[in-house]
Amino acid sequence: MTATATPANADRLRFYRAVWRWHFYAGLLVLPFIAWLALTGAVYLYQKPIDRWIHHGLKVVEVDSVSRALPSAHITAVRAVTQGEVFRYSTPERADSSVEVGVIEADGHRHVYYVDPARSHVLGHLPEKGTFSGVVRRLHSLDLLGSYASALIEIAAGWAILLVLTGVYLWWPRGQKGGVTTVRGQPGQRLFWRDLHAVTGVWVGLVLLFLALTGMPWSLVWGKQVNAWANGHNDGYPAGVRVEVPMSRQRLTDTTVPTWSLQQAHLPASGASHARHTAQPEHDGHEGHGGSGPGELALQPGAIGIDAAIRTFERLGLAPGYSVSLPRGALGVYSASVYPEVLDQQRVVHLDQYSGEVLLDMRYADYGPLGRALEWGINVHLGQEYGTANRLLLLIACMAIVLLCVSGAAMWWKRRPLGGLGVPPLPRQGHSVAGVFALLCVGGLLFPLVGASLLLVGLLDALATRGWRSPPAA
Repeated sequence: MTATATPANADRLRFYRAVWRWHFYAGLLVLPFIAWLALTGAVYLYQKPIDRWIHHGLKVVEVDSVSRALPSAHITAVRAVTQGEVFRYSTPERADSSVEVGVIEADGHRHVYYVDPARSHVLGHLPEKGTFSGVVRRLHSLDLLGSYASALIEIAAGWAILLVLTGVYLWWPRGQKGGVTTVRGQPGQRLFWRDLHAVTGVWVGLVLLFLALTGMPWSLVWGKQVNAWANGHNDGYPAGVRVEVPMSRQRLTDTTVPTWSLQQAHLPASGASHARHTAQPEHDGHEGHGGSGPGELALQPGAIGIDAAIRTFERLGLAPGYSVSLPRGALGVYSASVYPEVLDQQRVVHLDQYSGEVLLDMRYADYGPLGRALEWGINVHLGQEYGTANRLLLLIACMAIVLLCVSGAAMWWKRRPLGGLGVPPLPRQGHSVAGVFALLCVGGLLFPLVGASLLLVGLLDALATRGWRSPPAA
């Protein structure tokens, strides 16, 4: 056909082949990661009901007319079975839920003890993050790979973004009708898998793009930098930290797992007049045993105690299921935090451990626009916001992402040459590949680790193909 021989069509074909080549590299690098994240993410969407089923004896208690015992009684019951240091007390989220008491054991490991709230009976304990959902979340976040996990997440998420963008370009209709919204051929044919991959990708691509972007906050370089920036400007950091109260060097992350935008937040300090009467000026916040006995944080002279703190938090109306971090040291505070499915109910409250005065009361509405946007994205990513509808949508998307990975692998398997990798051929004009590479590097500037991996892949590809130039025609 003469139409295909025009310079415009020839240029378009060269650019298409160059995009296809980089799309192949992106898929080669991240398809296994994407499939893994989709499978583990699908399970984590329903982590609460699964945990209640698997750990029923620990998490579920009988509901009767017996009134709930005091929090101090729950802690005393835990102290009777461990010599560890109590650092956190979590209230029941539901009427039939147990109380959870966090303990730092003598060997330094953290455990969670489950207590019947009415009878103060210890039901058992698990390592912190040792529930089924905790294990799944660690698998999903690649924590088992150690310190490299957050780096891999940033690289995988960045390449997934490139995969979606290049995939949309390859799918874009250019006069053809098949493979756009319908699947042609039979399962034994490469055409079937190509169309299935393209059609699935275009429908699920937007969700995959969203999940990749909202997963970036947990990444090594980009996530930490954005978090530090968000927590240093009024656009992101909760407005409550700007009130006139002294701040300590302790962080909210010392004793609890805060929402992402609060991971850099410092805690306020309890009353200085009381602190001056102690022998411990502000230090690293790790209090030794003593004072009120082994296994519990030392109660400072004049402190209100956990029972009074819980009464204050209840009076303030925190959503059920909130956790209270006990004061650490003379300047420590009672810190209550709750991150329910509804963003508007997110809240962090700090109490002076001596007077019970509210030092900070931070809500989702107090976040700046950047903080609210980031928290909204994370909440939707976790399947929390919008309830069942969100979880069902993400569950379908996760299954579609797995299908996308399987169809991509099947398509490659059917087209690969015997004994070869099956890299899409280079266009004769090497500047087409270099041009696409330059466009991709723009994204690499936004995500440094992705940019570094792009340069590495580009260098290897250039060396393997003699500088992105095909040999002259025979």
